[in-house]
Amino acid sequence: QVQLVESGGGLVQPGGSLRLSCAASGIIFSVYDMGWYRQAPGKQREWVAGITSSRATRYADSVKGRFTISRDNAKNTVYLQMNSLKPEDTAVYSCKADNRYSSYWGQGTQVTVSS
Repeated sequence: QVQLVESGGGLVQPGGSLRLSCAASGIIFSVYDMGWYRQAPGKQREWVAGITSSRATRYADSVKGRFTISRDNAKNTVYLQMNSLKPEDTAVYSCKADNRYSSYWGQGTQVTVSS
Protein backbone atom coordinates (compact mmCIF):
# COMPACT_ATOMS: atom_id res chain seq x y z
CA GLN A 1 0.00 0.00 0.00
CA VAL A 2 2.69 2.49 1.05
CA GLN A 3 5.63 2.24 -1.33
CA LEU A 4 8.89 4.10 -1.81
CA VAL A 5 10.76 2.96 -4.91
CA GLU A 6 14.29 4.18 -5.65
CA SER A 7 15.84 4.21 -9.10
CA GLY A 8 18.80 5.69 -10.95
CA GLY A 9 21.68 3.85 -9.32
CA GLY A 10 24.50 2.30 -11.28
CA LEU A 11 28.22 2.27 -12.01
CA VAL A 12 29.99 5.58 -12.55
CA GLN A 13 33.63 6.69 -12.72
CA PRO A 14 35.17 8.99 -10.10
CA GLY A 15 34.24 12.57 -10.89
CA GLY A 16 31.06 11.51 -12.62
CA SER A 17 27.43 12.27 -11.85
CA LEU A 18 24.29 10.32 -11.10
CA ARG A 19 20.69 11.30 -10.33
CA LEU A 20 18.65 9.15 -7.96
CA SER A 21 14.85 9.21 -7.79
CA CYS A 22 12.45 7.99 -5.12
CA ALA A 23 8.81 7.70 -6.11
CA ALA A 24 6.25 7.48 -3.30
CA SER A 25 2.71 6.15 -3.29
CA GLY A 26 0.10 5.55 -0.60
CA ILE A 27 0.96 8.71 1.38
CA ILE A 28 0.10 12.38 1.18
CA PHE A 29 3.56 13.12 -0.13
CA SER A 30 3.50 16.90 0.23
CA VAL A 31 3.21 16.79 4.06
CA TYR A 32 6.16 14.41 4.61
CA ASP A 33 9.77 15.25 5.23
CA MET A 34 12.02 13.23 2.91
CA GLY A 35 15.57 12.03 3.31
CA TRP A 36 18.34 10.05 1.65
CA TYR A 37 20.55 7.59 3.52
CA ARG A 38 23.37 5.29 2.46
CA GLN A 39 25.06 2.17 3.75
CA ALA A 40 28.37 0.74 2.58
CA PRO A 41 29.43 -2.86 3.34
CA GLY A 42 30.69 -3.19 6.91
CA LYS A 43 29.57 0.31 7.86
CA GLN A 44 26.60 1.84 9.65
CA ARG A 45 23.83 3.44 7.68
CA GLU A 46 24.36 7.19 7.56
CA TRP A 47 22.15 10.13 6.79
CA VAL A 48 23.08 11.96 3.58
CA ALA A 49 20.52 14.70 2.90
CA GLY A 50 17.05 15.83 3.87
CA ILE A 51 14.29 18.08 2.61
CA THR A 52 11.29 19.12 4.70
CA SER A 53 7.71 19.52 3.61
CA SER A 54 8.43 23.26 3.41
CA ARG A 55 11.47 22.58 1.16
CA ALA A 56 14.21 23.41 3.67
CA THR A 57 17.33 21.34 2.91
CA ARG A 58 20.26 19.94 4.90
CA TYR A 59 23.32 17.89 3.96
CA ALA A 60 25.93 15.77 5.63
CA ASP A 61 29.35 17.42 5.65
CA SER A 62 30.75 14.63 3.48
CA VAL A 63 28.48 15.52 0.55
CA LYS A 64 27.87 19.24 1.03
CA GLY A 65 28.62 21.14 -2.17
CA ARG A 66 28.45 18.00 -4.32
CA PHE A 67 24.93 16.63 -3.77
CA THR A 68 21.57 18.37 -4.15
CA ILE A 69 18.25 17.11 -2.81
CA SER A 70 14.98 18.30 -4.33
CA ARG A 71 11.35 17.29 -4.53
CA ASP A 72 8.52 17.45 -7.02
CA ASN A 73 5.24 17.17 -5.15
CA ALA A 74 3.24 16.92 -8.38
CA LYS A 75 5.14 13.70 -9.16
CA ASN A 76 5.36 12.43 -5.56
CA THR A 77 9.11 12.13 -6.10
CA VAL A 78 12.28 13.18 -4.28
CA TYR A 79 15.62 13.37 -6.10
CA LEU A 80 19.29 13.28 -5.20
CA GLN A 81 21.62 14.83 -7.76
CA MET A 82 25.15 13.54 -7.10
CA ASN A 83 28.11 15.29 -8.73
CA SER A 84 31.88 14.90 -8.38
CA LEU A 85 31.41 11.35 -7.16
CA LYS A 86 34.16 9.66 -5.16
CA PRO A 87 34.85 5.96 -4.51
CA GLU A 88 33.85 6.51 -0.88
CA ASP A 89 30.33 7.40 -2.09
CA THR A 90 29.84 3.74 -3.05
CA ALA A 91 26.85 2.41 -1.09
CA VAL A 92 23.24 1.36 -1.23
CA TYR A 93 21.17 4.55 -1.20
CA SER A 94 17.71 4.49 0.37
CA CYS A 95 15.01 7.11 0.76
CA LYS A 96 12.82 7.71 3.80
CA ALA A 97 9.52 9.50 4.38
CA ASP A 98 8.86 10.97 7.83
CA ASN A 99 6.20 12.84 9.70
CA ARG A 100 5.61 13.20 13.47
CA TYR A 101 3.79 9.86 13.67
CA SER A 102 5.21 7.43 11.12
CA SER A 103 8.09 6.70 8.79
CA TYR A 104 8.63 4.56 5.70
CA TRP A 105 11.71 3.21 3.94
CA GLY A 106 12.45 2.25 0.38
CA GLN A 107 14.46 -0.85 -0.52
CA GLY A 108 17.44 1.03 -1.91
CA THR A 109 19.47 1.35 -5.08
CA GLN A 110 23.15 0.49 -5.55
CA VAL A 111 25.64 3.22 -6.43
CA THR A 112 29.17 2.14 -7.33
CA VAL A 113 31.94 4.66 -8.01
CA SER A 114 34.97 2.97 -9.52
CA SER A 115 37.50 3.29 -12.31
